Amino acid sequence: MSGFDDNPFADPTVYNPFSDPSVRQATSTNVRPQDGLENYSPFENQSNMNRTSVQPPPNTVATPSGFTTVPIDTPVQAKPSQVSTDEFQKRQEELERKAQELARREEALRNATIPNVRQNNWPPLPSFIPAQPCFYQDINVEIPVEFQRVVQMVYYMWMVHSGLYFVNFVVSLAMLIQAGAGSQFGLSLLYLCLFSPAAYVCWFRPLYKAFRSDSSVNFMAFFLIFAAQLGASVISAVGLPNLGSCGFVNGLSLIASGGGGNIFVGILVVIVGIGYGAAAFLDFLLLVKVHGIYRSTGASFAKAQQEFSQGVFRNEVVQGAAAGAAQSVIQSQMQNASQPNRY
Repeated sequence: MSGFDDNPFADPTVYNPFSDPSVRQATSTNVRPQDGLENYSPFENQSNMNRTSVQPPPNTVATPSGFTTVPIDTPVQAKPSQVSTDEFQKRQEELERKAQELARREEALRNATIPNVRQNNWPPLPSFIPAQPCFYQDINVEIPVEFQRVVQMVYYMWMVHSGLYFVNFVVSLAMLIQAGAGSQFGLSLLYLCLFSPAAYVCWFRPLYKAFRSDSSVNFMAFFLIFAAQLGASVISAVGLPNLGSCGFVNGLSLIASGGGGNIFVGILVVIVGIGYGAAAFLDFLLLVKVHGIYRSTGASFAKAQQEFSQGVFRNEVVQGAAAGAAQSVIQSQMQNASQPNRY
């Protein structure tokens, strides 16, 4: 009957739960009893599970195979530019200077609209001198913007001529001491005292007024007198004896006379002659430039004649003289008419 003790419906082999490999491995490890099942980790002692984790490089973008990995740079925050104290001071001074210039121009424009308020400012004389300025000059206010540069160049040319007259006077003094050129020194002093202010009045002021009021008469005056200035510069560059101008002739004659002092003074005289020659060349360029501007504005000699005639008739002195002449003619005719005819 032993064959009937087995259950025909049971598995041929009895399942043993301890035959599971994971359970065997867990029971074979050194587990402290006090740790309990709560702190047990079956993956602690598996040496084959220790793998080196490779972290991807920072700031990279994963790309498919066949493409190059492009690193992404971390944006760098730009440091705010720090303005130094000196630069800030320069900017502040420039702004203040521009504000003063703007205020000066506004004041000049307001004074120009009110008659007899604008004060003369040229020449700029010190306060302790009792004399007062004779002219009002402000190129930035009175001259149109497109002509300001030309007027400034002519003004600088006047300064060059004045400087040449002064240098000519000093070198002529050296000629007086070295070679006894008395007439040369006297004429150079006359040129310095007379021609420097005369050049300003005779050819710079006409050009200034010509561009200020578009006056053909003043243009004609400038052309005539400035051409004479050009000729005088050429003659001064030549330096003929006893004419009061240092130049090549006077300088070469001193050098040819020999002696250390004569040679030194002669070299100075030649240098002054070179200065006069350069001034003559610049005079020619300015004359051509101003004439080109004058022709481009449509002005002509006929317009200058018309302005001159209108200016003459508008002159109070001319009007008074004409009125007096007409009145005297009328009175004489009335007297003749009142007297009886003797014949």
